[in-house]
Amino acid sequence: MERWSIETLDFPKIKEKIMEYTASYLGRQRVEQMIPTDDFDEVDERLAETREGMDLIRLKGEVPLRGISHIQPSLQRAKVNGVLSSEELLNLANTIRAGRVVKNWVRQIDERKAPLSRVRKITEQIVGLRELEEQITACIDDQGLVVDHASRDLKKIREQIETLRDRIQRTLQQMLHQPHIQKMLQESIVTQRQNRYVLPVKQEYRNAFKGIIHDQSSSGATLFIEPESIVFLNNQMQEKELEEQREIEKILKQLTQEVRQQIDALTINIEALAHLDLIVAKARFASQFRATCPILSPEPKLQLKKARHPLLSQEKVVPIDVTMDPSQQGIIITGPNTGGKTVTLKTVGLLALMTQSGFPIPVEEESIMPVFSGVFADIGDEQSIEQSLSTFSGHMKNTIHILQQIDHRSLVLFDEIGAGTDPTEGSALAIAILEYVLKVGSYVIATTHYSELKLFAHSHHKTVNASMEFDVATLKPTYRLLMGVPGQSHAFAIADRLGLTKEITQRAREGISKESQVLEEMIASLREEQKKASLIRQEAEQYHMEAENLYQEIRAKIQLWEEEKQQIKQKARNEAKQIVVQTQKEAEEILKEMRSWAKQKNALVKEHQWTEAKKRLSHLMVEEENHDQEFDGSSDQELQIHDEVYVLPYQQKGTVIERIDDRHLLVQVGPLKMKVKQGQLKKKESSQPVQTQPMIQHKTNTDVRPELDIRGKMVEEALPEIDKYLDRALLSGYSQVFLIHGKGTGALRTGIHKFLRKHRFIQSFRLGSHGEGGSGVTVVQLNDGNGDAF
Repeated sequence: MERWSIETLDFPKIKEKIMEYTASYLGRQRVEQMIPTDDFDEVDERLAETREGMDLIRLKGEVPLRGISHIQPSLQRAKVNGVLSSEELLNLANTIRAGRVVKNWVRQIDERKAPLSRVRKITEQIVGLRELEEQITACIDDQGLVVDHASRDLKKIREQIETLRDRIQRTLQQMLHQPHIQKMLQESIVTQRQNRYVLPVKQEYRNAFKGIIHDQSSSGATLFIEPESIVFLNNQMQEKELEEQREIEKILKQLTQEVRQQIDALTINIEALAHLDLIVAKARFASQFRATCPILSPEPKLQLKKARHPLLSQEKVVPIDVTMDPSQQGIIITGPNTGGKTVTLKTVGLLALMTQSGFPIPVEEESIMPVFSGVFADIGDEQSIEQSLSTFSGHMKNTIHILQQIDHRSLVLFDEIGAGTDPTEGSALAIAILEYVLKVGSYVIATTHYSELKLFAHSHHKTVNASMEFDVATLKPTYRLLMGVPGQSHAFAIADRLGLTKEITQRAREGISKESQVLEEMIASLREEQKKASLIRQEAEQYHMEAENLYQEIRAKIQLWEEEKQQIKQKARNEAKQIVVQTQKEAEEILKEMRSWAKQKNALVKEHQWTEAKKRLSHLMVEEENHDQEFDGSSDQELQIHDEVYVLPYQQKGTVIERIDDRHLLVQVGPLKMKVKQGQLKKKESSQPVQTQPMIQHKTNTDVRPELDIRGKMVEEALPEIDKYLDRALLSGYSQVFLIHGKGTGALRTGIHKFLRKHRFIQSFRLGSHGEGGSGVTVVQLNDGNGDAF
């Protein structure tokens, strides 16, 4: 008996299913050759290839494997100096093309989306052989026929054949139109017999019509005669056709020689294509049957989630959950007949064989499978008339073979263990067999009707009871596997439901032992508790699923809110910057207006105009925004009045002019006043305090120096520059500035002093002292326009 119960567990039928998804004979051959292996690394590699195939199908849908032919016999004939036919050569060319196409197709898949290391390794072995393919397709068309231009001689021969054919056709057509010939013909047509052109002549004119008889009709009324006038032409054409065959043979021989030189490369190609076809077929099977590759466990742990038998209707089959590990080494399944016990055995065994063959199995993700050293099954009626074996003898023979081969890594499946003999002896024998299997360390699943085995499973520390659920109300099984609960036969309930009198069923109940009654009552109680627990678990799973969905929904909303929040913040910052720009423009307009008043020679500015301008300028203050964005500024840094700072939200420099409260400061940014949080300010290093004036509080602009050098300029050039400089110095908070004009002829100094005497914002001016540059510098004292010095 082999280590794998392949036939018993219907493994060949699974291979037939997978073969339906192959694209070539090579792939079908590979599937047919697949058998389970107990080598962990080999199983792991097979499943890894299957996963890559599933990724390939998921990403690209279909794999271009069309055109692959079964060319191994052709290669073998070429290897022993045989000449390949045109059809064989065409199949070779198509297979070469298919290999090149799929190789390029895989190369185009982005490795970042799918590494596909194993698939790429397989396809990279494929040799292009484009030259050989082109040589073949240049001589053979898509129908497998050698084309005229395959050689010059072939083209010439075929032209001669065509000329002879035309002469024969013309001669015969002329005969068909001759009246004395027409009356001798059965039909006015030209046909062929034995590859020679003939006419259908009536039997009575056989002697009158000169020619060679090649055939006659089944009735004998028609003779097919080759006219004497075209015998020579027919002979010539046959000679040319023989020449044509010899030339074609020569061409095929040359092409076969080219193939012979590439036999090794072609062998590599078909091996790679067969391997890839196998992988893709497994992936297509997985897609159709909603199958997955289980997690392969190096430890003896089995956990099947929602397992389904792949040969049953996937829409109707009831999934089962099965768990086995060293602490739960055996499962004893009980329950009524036709309840699904045998299907459960076959499901577990078949999925083990499929896993160790590298096939995907119909289970949910995260299912776990170990690698068994063998899967042994004793299932079905083993009686044999030829061998004079009873059912019990047949089962026992299989059991003996199984017990001789199992080890600590085996999976053993017993259907109706100990059945077919006296129940007392059968149950005792079954318990002894199970104890032996458990002692060896094998995993075992057994079905039974014996109550003694229910007690055995309950008392043995490495086994667990299980049962197939049965609906007494409908007298139908539900096919659900219930772990931890032994099954009931329901014989009395079924008899009652079918109409057996109460007197008989009551008498039957009295006939069973008290211990058996207690056991049945215990089982019934356990089943009720298990049903309640199952309902509670289902409700809990439903609540968990709803909570998970709600959690994901809330997360998505929070993410959306965060994105909207950031958009709103960005919009607010943009609007704030626009406000700053607009306010700066307004301030510039006010300053421009004030400069215009200052330049008026004799015009007096009315006090209410000056007051209004001061008021407008002082009100140009930007309120802080509620910026939640974190900045590098520290909220606990010490800031004083006149400190130079960097306003982080607006990326502007400014000067602290007032502390509003513990958290807020009033900052002068250009001509603007801003209320800003302290945490949104960053103190400048080595900042110098700057004087401020009551109307316009402003930081000292680093671009405005306390002196202006106008040496070498004409009076007309210098005065506008001085005017602008004084405005900027005034806004920058300077109370005193220096105009460097040099000594020279004194013309520039005189023009500047004349200008300063009329300037409204000048308190006073003087020539510099000895240490300040002497007469080459004018020291200017500024005021606020009302005569008040800074």
